[in-house]
Amino acid sequence: MAKKEKENQERVTGVNHIKISDIIIVAVIVLLCLTCILPFIHLAAKSISSTAAVSGKSVYLLPKGINFEAYSAIFKDGQLVYSMGYTVVLTAIFTILGMIVTTLAAYPLSKRYLKGRNIFSLIFMFTMYFGAGLIPEYLLMKSLNLLDTMWVLILPLMFSPYNMLIMKTFLQSSIPDSLEESAFLDGATHFQILWKIVLPLSKPIIATLSLFYAVGRWNAYADAKYYITTKSLQPIQYLLSNMVSNSSNDAMALSEGAQFVSTPEVLQAAMVMFATIPIICVYPFVQKYFVKGVMIGAVKG
Repeated sequence: MAKKEKENQERVTGVNHIKISDIIIVAVIVLLCLTCILPFIHLAAKSISSTAAVSGKSVYLLPKGINFEAYSAIFKDGQLVYSMGYTVVLTAIFTILGMIVTTLAAYPLSKRYLKGRNIFSLIFMFTMYFGAGLIPEYLLMKSLNLLDTMWVLILPLMFSPYNMLIMKTFLQSSIPDSLEESAFLDGATHFQILWKIVLPLSKPIIATLSLFYAVGRWNAYADAKYYITTKSLQPIQYLLSNMVSNSSNDAMALSEGAQFVSTPEVLQAAMVMFATIPIICVYPFVQKYFVKGVMIGAVKG
């Protein structure tokens, strides 16, 4: 009984110690969360509301005149469905190759005995602040025969110096040197150490950077606008960008096969939800690693 009374007293004391600053911080966090969540809920409500309700500007957070005709038209549109599948494959390849290149660059640069590692790190950091510009990049892609291919959307952005520096910092601060020294004494090579020791201990940062790469590629569309002309190679975000840019029309049809014409707002909202939900579904699988990976990789070191 005395123990329970003590615990209850500690709880009451903790509540009494809530400061005004704590309330302000919580209020700010709640407002920031609402700025992220409310627009998404608003779009979701518009995407399943009737055309008349959306045109009358009466849809806010709850749908009115619920119907799923816009989504039905999207799934009937062959180009959009194909582009979604193509973007999923493109993002998967981009993320896998990006993580391979990032890991192979970060692992040696995390070793203090590597000669010239500071120079290499400086070269990588230089590319974060300075670039040749769009025209030289276009000419480079043209000279490499990458224009109008899937690889022009993968190779130029496949390596991120920022992500590499985060992973390098994680490896330096989280992987004990004693583990690698013991492996070397047992005759292990660098690749064996990387595969059997470093990577299994680096799941948090791998999950975090994989999410960075996947989200970055999924949301990118500018490079497709510059380098891609074939419709079958256009990612879903590029099609969404074209839809938004053509939103001044009074009515907009997805395609002849869709057999549906609606106001631009309904189709845009449904299209945004269609293009956003797949990448959101990935987050729960990496959530448990995400915070740990960001904190360790970006703060320590």
